[in-house]
Amino acid sequence: MNATQTGIIAGLVLGLAATQGFLAFVITLAIGFVGLVVGRVIDGELDLSDVFGGRGKDQ
Repeated sequence: MNATQTGIIAGLVLGLAATQGFLAFVITLAIGFVGLVVGRVIDGELDLSDVFGGRGKDQ
């Protein structure tokens, strides 16, 4: 299991523990997405410097 899978599973479990009902679904979806992004960053499949305006190769 790689970091992407671990991140999304951890995010979904934490989201389910938050509340019940439709709000739980929305929270679970949001936290699962955050877990997915964190896992991709750890695996090196996603570079957030492009999104947050970090220093590029030209600078």
